[in-house]
Amino acid sequence: MKILFIYPAFERHAQSHPELLDCVPCNEYIGSPSLGIAAVAACTPSEFEVAFVDDRIHPIMEDLPEADLYALSFFTPAATRAFEIADRIRSTGKPVVAGGIFPSMMPAECSSHFDSLVIGEGEPVWERLCRDALAGELRPVYQAETPVDLAALPLPRVDLYLDAEDESFAPDDYPLQTSRGCPFACDTCVLPKYMGKKIRHFPEEYVLGTLKRFTAAGKRCSLTEDTALIFASGARRRFRKLLDTVVSRREAENIRFSYLGTSIPLLLNVEDDIFDQIRRAGVSRFYLVGGFDPITRRAFGQGDTEAIAKAATCVKRCQDHGIEPYLSFLVGNEDDDDGTFDRMLRFADDAKLNIAEFAVATPYPGTPMWSKMIAEERIIDHSWKHYNDSNVVFRPAKMTAERLQQGYLYLWREFYGTRQHLRQADRELNTVQF
Repeated sequence: MKILFIYPAFERHAQSHPELLDCVPCNEYIGSPSLGIAAVAACTPSEFEVAFVDDRIHPIMEDLPEADLYALSFFTPAATRAFEIADRIRSTGKPVVAGGIFPSMMPAECSSHFDSLVIGEGEPVWERLCRDALAGELRPVYQAETPVDLAALPLPRVDLYLDAEDESFAPDDYPLQTSRGCPFACDTCVLPKYMGKKIRHFPEEYVLGTLKRFTAAGKRCSLTEDTALIFASGARRRFRKLLDTVVSRREAENIRFSYLGTSIPLLLNVEDDIFDQIRRAGVSRFYLVGGFDPITRRAFGQGDTEAIAKAATCVKRCQDHGIEPYLSFLVGNEDDDDGTFDRMLRFADDAKLNIAEFAVATPYPGTPMWSKMIAEERIIDHSWKHYNDSNVVFRPAKMTAERLQQGYLYLWREFYGTRQHLRQADRELNTVQF
């Protein structure tokens, strides 16, 4: 039996707003597929054949590859495309299943398009689903009763991604997952509900084994979990141990990182020697996610001078340690008003930010923000492809939806209008997500 895993396409910022291509003097960071498919594929029984298609690069509707079972994994902005693909597959009489964040949060929305849904983590139920599919007895829903034991998981099948590369798409970096779960309660994040509030750590052997596979292919890795620097569950201690191992192996194994994802409050509370340790491990960029935490919300939503000073201190610490701060500005929070846009631009200039990105607050299904917007009847757009951080899909609290959309584009245009020198910068230095 052959199983074809499909990563559905979704609109990026510049696809929703092509004018960004004219004003942003940088390369587009398209990014690799998430590790979800690779992780589940690794749990497929050995007698099954597996294959993979990235619909963003090779649109699957044009020439549907032959398979006995089709499996899609997707998040909210890819749901529109996923439904189109699933309907096309089912028209051929073949079974199709779905998993990932969106099917887990919105099963009723997905059920009419798929023969079966995987709710939550897929690894514990995947073997059972495969054998049921072989017997022609797929269940409507598969859901594990308890969180998966991360220590029992095989290494992800990253070879599926690497083998799918070609001249048109060969990502510079891939994500390196070190844990699952998060104790925070950010209102625009679904992770605690999807993966649990308790941080579960992958064994160091798993992390290093995955890193080795990417390194052998000449790839850099991105450390995307911002929980790595918190004290809860020994996360920071574990992360420092991993960094020590990386430092000892870095030159011999040519280990390279693209960035470490984190936030301003977390970086404000780490010691200088951790900055140095991160730099020695080869991390030269922090991807600072803003708009989720109280500091950036007060700084840009209310113009709070103390919060602005804290944000500036954090950026300066990064720069002093030779780690470039790549700040992601989020607009559309409840306190954001017409002055938010210029406050962000003023901060970016004062802090001497070289690169940045801008995103529209989005009420993703399953998040506290989604529940609030539904309860207050503020959702104005249910087209899932528009839930990509670049379109306004709700009524903001202190401005019109039209003003928020205009302000988002204004931020991109004004910030990069004075940074056209990036057109001549090295690719590694001028690649941003848009």
